Amino acid sequence: MNAQEKVSLSYYLPKDVTYNAAIPTPESVLGHEVGKWHVTHDKLVMYMKVLAANSDRITMEDRGKTFEDRPLLLLTITSPENHQNIEDIRQKHVELTESSGANAQIANMPIVVYQGFSIHGNEASGSNAALLLAYYLAAAEGTQIDTLLKNTVILLDPSFNPDGLQRFAGWVNMHKSEHLISDPQDREFNESWPRGRTNHYWFDMNRDWLPVQLPESRARIKTFHNWMPNILTDHHEMGSNSTFFFQPGIPSRTHPLTPQMNQDLTKEIATYHAKAFDKIGSLYYTEESFDDFYYGKGSTFPDINGSIGILFEQGSARGHIQESSNGLVTFPFAIRNQFTAALSTLEAAKNMRTTILRYQRQFYENARKEAARTTAKGYIFGDTKDAAKAYHLAEILKRHKITIHEVSNDVTVSGTKYKKGASYIVPRNQRQHRLINAIFEKRTQFQDSLFYDISAWTFPLAFNLSYNDLPSLSNAGSEITDLQAPTGNLNGSGEYAFVFEWNEYYSPKALAKIRAKGLRAKVAMKPFTLEGVTYDYGTVMVPVQNQVLNLQEMRTFLRSIAKESHLNITAVSSGLTEGIDLGSNNFKAIRTPKVAMMIGDNITSYDAGEIWHLFDQRYEIPLTKLDTRNFNNMNLSKYTHIILPNAYSLRKEITNKLKNWVKDGGTIIGYRNAVRYLSQNNFIKLDIKKTGIPAKNVSFEERQDHNGAQVIGGAIFNTKIDRSHPINFGYLKDELPMFRNTTIFVNPNEKSYHNPIQYTNSPLLSGYISEENLEHLKNSVPFQTARMGRGRVIVFTDNTNFRAFWYGTNKLLMNAIFFSGMM
Repeated sequence: MNAQEKVSLSYYLPKDVTYNAAIPTPESVLGHEVGKWHVTHDKLVMYMKVLAANSDRITMEDRGKTFEDRPLLLLTITSPENHQNIEDIRQKHVELTESSGANAQIANMPIVVYQGFSIHGNEASGSNAALLLAYYLAAAEGTQIDTLLKNTVILLDPSFNPDGLQRFAGWVNMHKSEHLISDPQDREFNESWPRGRTNHYWFDMNRDWLPVQLPESRARIKTFHNWMPNILTDHHEMGSNSTFFFQPGIPSRTHPLTPQMNQDLTKEIATYHAKAFDKIGSLYYTEESFDDFYYGKGSTFPDINGSIGILFEQGSARGHIQESSNGLVTFPFAIRNQFTAALSTLEAAKNMRTTILRYQRQFYENARKEAARTTAKGYIFGDTKDAAKAYHLAEILKRHKITIHEVSNDVTVSGTKYKKGASYIVPRNQRQHRLINAIFEKRTQFQDSLFYDISAWTFPLAFNLSYNDLPSLSNAGSEITDLQAPTGNLNGSGEYAFVFEWNEYYSPKALAKIRAKGLRAKVAMKPFTLEGVTYDYGTVMVPVQNQVLNLQEMRTFLRSIAKESHLNITAVSSGLTEGIDLGSNNFKAIRTPKVAMMIGDNITSYDAGEIWHLFDQRYEIPLTKLDTRNFNNMNLSKYTHIILPNAYSLRKEITNKLKNWVKDGGTIIGYRNAVRYLSQNNFIKLDIKKTGIPAKNVSFEERQDHNGAQVIGGAIFNTKIDRSHPINFGYLKDELPMFRNTTIFVNPNEKSYHNPIQYTNSPLLSGYISEENLEHLKNSVPFQTARMGRGRVIVFTDNTNFRAFWYGTNKLLMNAIFFSGMM
């Protein structure tokens, strides 16, 4: 269509179809045609509600709220006759994944297609196309649509990311000119930080399908497992100079646990997309980019669940119209391509219905056979001193409909102790056998050295939990059908002091609330034994005397804190111990931290959002966000700590102001590329290794693969730790798995006690790393700290808070906050 031409519904819809005039068009409800403006989420919801009220083909459910209280809608679209029997259809469909469905009659069984849009909020052509798709499915008339709806149940998720979509729509609509501007340098195409891609806490939600840490993810995963759809489509956008991509992706980058038949069917479905795009003349490509490796993405998660995930990527207008190497990309053009792909998916589903249904049944039959043959009968995982952390992994498994059992009694497996109530057993012989493998496996051998996303995500390592294979299930107790978080309490009747160990995941939450109440607290720099109990490094002691609350008030308050934080606090009657006494100078006073974090231009929003989420949602600790735009006008003296997430550089005046603040007593904590920044600007002296592999005998065509193979996209490595150092307080073992996705390698300090965390000589636990980088990593250090004037500089070469599911290293940041003065 012409760039400035008025868009009409006929531009999008199939020409050979009649439409029910009683069904409201998008324009009649929104006040404008699809594509004239970017639909805001509130208007999207409004239209879907109107459709559901006017069509007997559609029912709608509200599955919960985003962090900004926007509804998470799902439309179920099928024939009116199927709606009358929808629960029976669902149950029979799910039975295909069970042994009871081995002989199910699929000849007349509907196929289930989950179509989801714009999980990245600023890739908005998807959600705008959802308006058209919903209208078409509600209003189209004739034999073709009747056949489709009779044989298909469509789960339509119009906005995977309501908060991001709303943010982006507001931006591009605000900057739209009446006479459209296509110049890429216009402000319309250059969103302000953090941009609309992410959700409220700036997470890339297309990486959360497996960890399931966000409310939006939890809603869609519940829907997925409730229905077990046969096809799931995930509509995205990419750079404006690209055309349109549909899967398969690069064949060599498919996860080995994904059956070849999955890729064969994906390729067959692709022929339907190609035919549809040929008809409208839109350019497209396939098998040349993207991959199907990380199961935490929307287009790959279905592949380990007997479904077929399909990624769509549309060259983006990023606003209403933009210049590109393929000519002008208009927003309506992008919407039409997304809508076309949605319809071609349904055409493929209808025509391939019985083949795909048989594939799903066969997938689970084969999984059951694999499970029956495996010598390891299950996994056991837990932490004897951190029940909450083990619970949160169990919580993820339950969300994925994985059967788990309690441990019948305390047990030792291969020298590792597992405690009843803080450990779980996962039988491998169950429906989700393959998904269990994907969650628990360690993998270090790969067909390809390039990855679109991370190469490892072994969950017990991410949680820093002990885990073992089990040769039998003799120690498995009852199946857990109603998983409950660990309970905490105040124990003991002593009147001298209250103590609790730092091992539990929510210990920082408890300490923060104690200090916020004005109660004095101290931390043990050495272990001790009191009243028959041995307490480790980092134990927190709250004395009874000289406090703002009396004894009874303290007991009431601390009991509530223990319950809220899922840990045990003990009231002791004496300060005399075996080891350091409670009045010892080896108990150090804990200051109340006042923490800020730098955000804004040149700072990675993902990393910042993960930290914000950790403070706000997990530990309930106030965190002030300082924007780099007006940093020079801020009073930093009120903060004890400033966190600098991944950042390459900052303005000179910001650097100087931070230096003066640190010298005056502040503590700065830098992550990832902020390590280089802090080193180069003389905050801390680090010996950073120089890396790089000469490109010898590498052709021009091979150059990207050569460079990509040196990237650590995300893998897991083992470290040895000094548990007496405050940065490691609360860790039970002398080794700690750490996630790494940078190539910043720091040589250890010449004084060994300044290297409390150090990679081992054989560090690779799971994932890909080149041989050259592995040599650089061996015995290097991911953490360093040093004095600067009266303040302190703390650096981590990698992200210890990765995607909210790296529970195992979250405590490192909390230790840097609460115990920096003791380092």
